[in-house]
Amino acid sequence: MAELRVELPSVVALLAPSEVCERIEAPGGATLFRVGPREVMVVGRADVSGIRAAVGEGPLIDDVSDGWAAFVIEGADAHEAFARLSELEPPARGWMQGTVAGAAARVLVEPRRITILVPAMLAAHVEDRIRVDGAEVLAP
Repeated sequence: MAELRVELPSVVALLAPSEVCERIEAPGGATLFRVGPREVMVVGRADVSGIRAAVGEGPLIDDVSDGWAAFVIEGADAHEAFARLSELEPPARGWMQGTVAGAAARVLVEPRRITILVPAMLAAHVEDRIRVDGAEVLAP
């Protein structure tokens, strides 16, 4: 079985020249999603002031946590539950972006744990799809 948790993630967006995006490192407890040549999404323990100290004053850096929702599927059947939601082939560990439960999503994959990040306005739809499509492998 797998368990589903809904979380409100901490998300900081960095929009900067590609050379700045290439040299940024993930703060401890955070994951970097390089979502475009000039865009990095920092998910987890990160704050705007810490990132600004690392990259300087030029780039646009903002806490965009309110715009995101996270669905954590954890347990032995996490990958099976995800397979019922998307045609994406998840790596053993890492991240990807694409369509999940009919919505654009960013996905963090770890052993026995998959975190699906979606724009907050799609959260109700995605949660419903996860619960319906994954019902056979999700704990009640």
